[in-house]
Amino acid sequence: MAKPSDELIELARASLAAQEQALSEPYTEERWAPWRVAAEAFQAAVTAEAEATEQGRHALEMAAKKAVLHPETSVED
Repeated sequence: MAKPSDELIELARASLAAQEQALSEPYTEERWAPWRVAAEAFQAAVTAEAEATEQGRHALEMAAKKAVLHPETSVED
């Protein structure tokens, strides 16, 4: 199972929060810009961490998102 860093989880949290904010209002370039920036930062960090730790990129991304969206099931014993 992939194990994302705390930093990657925080970037996922920021990206998902920016997405929620963007989707709560009518579309404009300006309103969606923070989401795009946050999502790009998260995706770049996923790629870099996957390469650095030799973890699968997709598995790492999903583990980070799961840690944010379902923290009750992400805690390891």
